[in-house]
Amino acid sequence: MNNLKSYLDEWVDKINTPSFIEKDPVQFPRRYTSLQDIEIAAILTATIAWGNRRMILNSAEKMFQITGQSPFDFVMSKGYESLDPKANIHRTFFQGDLTYLCKALNHIYTQTNSLEGFFEGDVWRGIELFKDIAYTVNQSKTKHISDAAAGSACKRLHLALRWLVRNDGIVDLGVWKNISPESLFIPLDVHVSRTARTLGLLNRKSNDRISVEILTDKLRDYCPEDPVKYDFALFGIGESNNY
Repeated sequence: MNNLKSYLDEWVDKINTPSFIEKDPVQFPRRYTSLQDIEIAAILTATIAWGNRRMILNSAEKMFQITGQSPFDFVMSKGYESLDPKANIHRTFFQGDLTYLCKALNHIYTQTNSLEGFFEGDVWRGIELFKDIAYTVNQSKTKHISDAAAGSACKRLHLALRWLVRNDGIVDLGVWKNISPESLFIPLDVHVSRTARTLGLLNRKSNDRISVEILTDKLRDYCPEDPVKYDFALFGIGESNNY
């Protein structure tokens, strides 16, 4: 256990550096200074954070050209109403999907000045609440917001939460102050799960909510106050094939 912890900590120190930002989607919420712009940019960027990393960055550039200088102003002025629903942004994510998310965010920000309150206490409950509001406002479902109640790993929203909550002052922004990093869960995708299984941190085959909770609990053994920092290590080890 101590050897693996040391190995993971070494990789966290290697990957969690300012130079990582320029090649990671976290660069997009970091472009903004107002809380609402950062929150919206984090949600929108994380939503398209799957597939080839270079493609993700290119697609995010395209998306934030659409939203303009302030994503919050774009949402609140309902700029999304003029989008072409069939125009592609990223793989299976189209401008119609961007409209879907922005419409939900508009509804939320008419009632509160931050998304943080949704996720205080229980981030899984917050993910469900965000999904339910989006479903209600749009009167339809979307494949781009995962269903925690159905057992989804909810990788993309957990990634956005990592950006918004972790506060070590390096890569993640840490703009939310009422949620502790210890309450976060690992953003589990195919690559992170493969690395975790190879290292013996995860035995289950499914990349689902149960696996997220098992892996995060294991990582809490190594760092109870900030288990999700090991997302950097699992990413770096996997990318380098350095098992």
